[in-house]
Amino acid sequence: MSLPYFHHTPETASNFAQNLRENSVEYVRFELPDLAGLSRGKTVPMNHVESYTLNGLNLYGGAVTLDSASIPIQGTGYNEDINFADCLMVPDPDTVSNVPWLANTARVICDTKWYDGRPQPAAPRTVLKNILSLAAQMGYGVKMGHEYEFYVVDAATRKPLYTGQPIFVTSLLHQHPALDKLMRVLNLSGVDMITANGEYGPSQWELNFAAMDGIAAADRAFVFKNTVKEFLHTEGLLATFMTKPYKGLAGSCSHFHISLYELASGRNVFLDAADKDGMSPIMKQFTAGILEHAAAAQAIWNPTPNCYRRIRPHTFAPSNVSWGVEDRSASVRIKASKDKRQHLEVRVPSALSNPYLTAAATIAAGLLGMQHESVLAPERSGLKEADDSFKKLPTEMHESLAALEADTDFIHMLGSEFVHVFQTVKTAEILRLREDIPAAETNEYFDLY
Repeated sequence: MSLPYFHHTPETASNFAQNLRENSVEYVRFELPDLAGLSRGKTVPMNHVESYTLNGLNLYGGAVTLDSASIPIQGTGYNEDINFADCLMVPDPDTVSNVPWLANTARVICDTKWYDGRPQPAAPRTVLKNILSLAAQMGYGVKMGHEYEFYVVDAATRKPLYTGQPIFVTSLLHQHPALDKLMRVLNLSGVDMITANGEYGPSQWELNFAAMDGIAAADRAFVFKNTVKEFLHTEGLLATFMTKPYKGLAGSCSHFHISLYELASGRNVFLDAADKDGMSPIMKQFTAGILEHAAAAQAIWNPTPNCYRRIRPHTFAPSNVSWGVEDRSASVRIKASKDKRQHLEVRVPSALSNPYLTAAATIAAGLLGMQHESVLAPERSGLKEADDSFKKLPTEMHESLAALEADTDFIHMLGSEFVHVFQTVKTAEILRLREDIPAAETNEYFDLY
């Protein structure tokens, strides 16, 4: 869509409601992704859907800017500054999907606007739409996919379903019937599942779904994450995308795969068959842009203090600014298929990251590389994580926020209002969490001293 939000007419609102009725839908969940990618919204009985679709569904306007504890943060411009005013949720008909574990219920993803018709620039879906629009103005579409890891534990005991580090062990993955049910539920929810495997942690899973074009890719990632959480709860399980829930065990990531294609022809512009690694000049510039702005993007790729407990050498979680062909230790891994599948994988983002903002930050950085014709340094030999000469990524949240604040080109791409909101909310989260006394400190000092 060219507009920041879908504009409904009486005809489109009527058609939207009629299509839902024909599919026996009785309730519709109007959902939006907040700053963290969490689903917020309202559930609407079918007889009121058409009216709310046409006129917009009122919701607290600061919902998109709530912090991780649902606290309205002062100074964002979305809360006390405007007397906690409402916004309007505008459903996007292209995003309707079933909620299979609830009878006759569907969801629709919404954009948000103020009552005077202005979009909310800090809304993550709007941020990504604006970046995709810029790519389109340059003549390019974006194909992308998010690859999530998460832990699954018994909801009552918080214990994993199995122990050890049995990565790719098929029998353990299928010991619990919930996985097979979840795969079916995700498919019924409109998420095209392609693979499932166990990861390094005890009952840590990785479920992959097909890449898609444009905003639809982030929409599917949003549905995926929220479906995993909500459905497994009905099975007596708790799924967590928390980046580093356990000391000494694997963290959970969101590897991000992306390529650009020419809108006029559909041709993958990352591919150059004459290059030894299949990398076109555009792919090299795009990669260079990601590396140049990686420190600033780190704040968005890893948006909580806990995320930085994962950023450690020799853990398959990149800790420096590097690239490599098929190198799992590099920040940017070139998937050198040398055919139409040629793409790159950004391995830095955490599982807790917002899929819309991960995509927006990566695309923004890559497009800056193209606009500035950035030069990609030659690949160095050997494992990139073992090379201490690479510039290090920020290893604390306040460091990445400082890098974001200093990167004016990157801020301009993402939008100054969004970056202001993000910085304000994340700074408040850091300060709030610092007030807690970690158990490790009490254990270390309380008795002995």
